[in-house]
Amino acid sequence: MSILDSLVIGAGQAGLSASYHLTRLGIPHVVLDADERPGGAWQHRWDALTMSDVHGVAELPGDTPPARDRRRANQAVPEYFAAYERAHDLPVLRPVHVRRVDDHDGLLVVQAPEGEWTTRTLVNATGTWTHPFVPHVPGMETFLGEQLHTVDYPGPEHFRGRRVLVVGAGASAVQFLGALAPITETLWVTRRPPVWRSDDFTPEAGAAAVALVEQRVAAGLPPRSVVSVTGLMLRPQEREAERLGAFADPRPLFARIEPDGVRWADGSFERVDVILWATGFRPAIGHLAPLHLRSAAGGIQLDRHGRGTTAVADPRVQLVGYGPSASTIGANRAGRSAAKGVQRALAAAAVPVSTG
Repeated sequence: MSILDSLVIGAGQAGLSASYHLTRLGIPHVVLDADERPGGAWQHRWDALTMSDVHGVAELPGDTPPARDRRRANQAVPEYFAAYERAHDLPVLRPVHVRRVDDHDGLLVVQAPEGEWTTRTLVNATGTWTHPFVPHVPGMETFLGEQLHTVDYPGPEHFRGRRVLVVGAGASAVQFLGALAPITETLWVTRRPPVWRSDDFTPEAGAAAVALVEQRVAAGLPPRSVVSVTGLMLRPQEREAERLGAFADPRPLFARIEPDGVRWADGSFERVDVILWATGFRPAIGHLAPLHLRSAAGGIQLDRHGRGTTAVADPRVQLVGYGPSASTIGANRAGRSAAKGVQRALAAAAVPVSTG
């Protein structure tokens, strides 16, 4: 049986960063990726999203970021990732759909329909895109219109002339309303009141937001996204929707869904053709369940007061793209931290590795 020193699950920004740093430390490993092509979650985003629309893609380690131009993000970023994999000869295997990770006599066994791998350490970089969250609302199965989540968003032209209800208080909801309000009728519903920023998003403000996410992870609570604590800001392309009143008066979440619309607890009703759930994602970590990493609070507690990447419950496991590292900048930093964590775990198990 061949035993790997480490294995990375996922080849998005965090996974590629981790692989780069593992390679620099001389740690043999493979990267298992569920997609057929490079690009992580970016390859699945809607065609209308351009590089000038996104909040920015941080450069991968030792590289430069893709240009902020009018190219489609679902083409530009995958091309960038593919070139990076080739340039650094990263050991990515795809497609591999990991189903579970078990502990067998002190080794981690990664199981997938495509094969089985045994490893001493693991870096989980599966992100959130494959685990969309939609809250359950009574009657949602009776709706005769169309229900879509952010992962299904086909671009604004699909909705022209239809009455669209956007649910969510995050950046995606704001972007959808910005694109849809000028071409069709929209309504906005939020589960909690949106929080707007009126000041500049300085590095200090960003650090403070990340610290709030770190506090949750340090306590073993399920992480919230960094965006959820930074507040919302309108970009120039959303100003027309603002002028049209799209952001003026979001309503609270409705009590039930009916065949042709939604009804609130006070009895008020709105007819809608489409419900667009911009309600976010949850970490895609179900395959790690056999390792019992979750704390009593429901999340995976990480070391260094939530700033690290090592699972407190099992130091053989690193999590990147989880909690405070669920951003392109955070993912890069987490990749280096995870590689160092792997090095420490191997040293603790008396496995010879390079000192980098």
